[in-house]
Amino acid sequence: MHFNYTARRNRRHPGAEAATFRIGKLWHREGDQTREVSHLVDRTYGYHSQRELHWHLAERFERPVADIRLDKVA
Repeated sequence: MHFNYTARRNRRHPGAEAATFRIGKLWHREGDQTREVSHLVDRTYGYHSQRELHWHLAERFERPVADIRLDKVA
């Protein structure tokens, strides 16, 4: 599964461990077709890394992590 996403930075709050980001939009690409799937994930969650998002998508779509390709777009 191939996903593209845009990220939105969260404001860093006092006492927060590290800066986080939220998903702006998420698209699933299959061949020549691209479909927005932002509604299938919690866009309010603050991810600490792309790796965390990668694992979350694998879990959400019940796929091995190795089956998930993830690219950030501007």
